[in-house]
Amino acid sequence: MKTDIKKALITGVTGQDGSYLAEFLLSQGYEVIGMFRRQSTDSFGRIAHIKDKIKLACGDLTDMSSLLEIIRDARPDEIYHLAAQSFVPTSWEQPILTGDVTGLGTTRILEAIRKVNPKIKFYNAASSEMFGKVKESPQNENTPFYPRSPYGVSKVYGFYITKNYRESYGMFAVNGILFNHESPRRGPQFATRKISLAVARIKAGLQKELQMGNLDAKRDWGYAPDYVEAMYLMMQQKEPEDFVIATGESHSVREFCESAFAHAGLDYKGHVKTDQGLIRPAEVDVLVGDASKAHKLLGWKPKVRFKELAKIMVDADLALVKSAHTQ
Repeated sequence: MKTDIKKALITGVTGQDGSYLAEFLLSQGYEVIGMFRRQSTDSFGRIAHIKDKIKLACGDLTDMSSLLEIIRDARPDEIYHLAAQSFVPTSWEQPILTGDVTGLGTTRILEAIRKVNPKIKFYNAASSEMFGKVKESPQNENTPFYPRSPYGVSKVYGFYITKNYRESYGMFAVNGILFNHESPRRGPQFATRKISLAVARIKAGLQKELQMGNLDAKRDWGYAPDYVEAMYLMMQQKEPEDFVIATGESHSVREFCESAFAHAGLDYKGHVKTDQGLIRPAEVDVLVGDASKAHKLLGWKPKVRFKELAKIMVDADLALVKSAHTQ
């Protein structure tokens, strides 16, 4: 019996973007299947509140057979590929793993789609890290790539293999070139969340200092829930195209520190220290995106801007720290 309810498979459903996307697709009436990787510890914290509303499937981007089985069983209309080894510093420590998971993992999913049902729509999470040592500013869909980390290189591979399958097999396969997007669900190892969590802990008297790397690196920071909506809009177009998703504003890590600490009534200068050991071997100095194509064709624009983003994250971590120490 045919149903009109759309099915979406999300790889990386337990991550920041996966959890917000699952929420959004449920609100659009989708049946959601989330792929997760088996771990020795529970990784369902971000989706605990919707776990009973979605189906979960265990798979691994390095295991082709698991991908084939999941896609055959789920029979999705759309696949949102968000899973990756996505932490840039780790890509320097584990470059081969990063290439296998983040680069070749994308190929394995595309090949599984081609074998099971090439009519399945595919979204690939590309990254602004592909631009790296930027050739022009702001960066748009035509800006040349110059990645500066194994993670960035693997994302470039994923971008081009997605484009290759689209052009070679006529598949609906799109790349979302998303610039940095943050939220209270961001992992604590990422710069913005590391800052907001430290602000909350310093405010509560639980720590005194925050060690950071390059405070002058500039990024285009948006709000993750805004960005997952852009993913959805790309998949609803008549023709598959690649899109830059960004706010068009660039702010330094130092500025994020300043805004975050100030929101809690603190001066970042008294707490933030530079640790040379946290400086990357090859730094990406400035990233800022031009999302005019997305504005025009998708009707998408960011709702949350830089200062509001810092406030949202600090308020969430202040509440988190308070809750943890009043139980």
